[in-house]
Amino acid sequence: MTQPQFPPLFSGEAAKGDPFALACGRAAEGCDAGLVFYDLAPDRLRAAIVFAPETALHDALAALPVCGVGFQNALGALGPPEVAVHLGWDGPIYVNGGRCGALRVAASPKDPMAEPDWLVVGLDLWLWPASEEGGLTPDQTALYAEGCAEVDAVELLEAWVRHTLVGLNAWSDSGLASLHREWGGLAHGKGTDIDVLGHAGHFLGVDEHFGLLLRQGDTTRLIPLTELLEDLP
Repeated sequence: MTQPQFPPLFSGEAAKGDPFALACGRAAEGCDAGLVFYDLAPDRLRAAIVFAPETALHDALAALPVCGVGFQNALGALGPPEVAVHLGWDGPIYVNGGRCGALRVAASPKDPMAEPDWLVVGLDLWLWPASEEGGLTPDQTALYAEGCAEVDAVELLEAWVRHTLVGLNAWSDSGLASLHREWGGLAHGKGTDIDVLGHAGHFLGVDEHFGLLLRQGDTTRLIPLTELLEDLP
């Protein structure tokens, strides 16, 4: 298998096991930011990026939508133009309407107002369906079942990191306005009734920190991105 090549300031390491868990463990030990752990199986692409934010956690968690938009841009550059990618607020990735994978996030410490020592965003993408009986799980899909069989997993991983870097640079240079516009156009379920983290309501949009705005009756509930932080694997 061809080893992925990453842009400057990023380096890669093949993972034996879950890249997200490995990235969190190595980040806690003090590894350099920009380290990308990956596991490329025939039917599944898993990867995780280590970040070292220099801002409070409630701001730094914009890295999650940056990585989501980065994935959409990467697949958009490599896949057929008719393939549609949408992003769930809580991490799911949808391809042509079916759930195809997810993003996840962890950081330490979890204090929203403190600058985290590290932050990790993980990607988990199904390349081939787990079962040939696709009708058993009509809401789930896999990348190569959606007209993307020519997309090379190594190239997609490389492109995800590149496009994520572009998004990080745009955030650093000019703030989050462009990210809000791009992510808002990809938001799965916006304007509909959804159930997230056990909270049901009407998905109105997000606040300036990408917190979910959920209308519940006559009130609007704000669910911050910090609610998505996973405990250390």
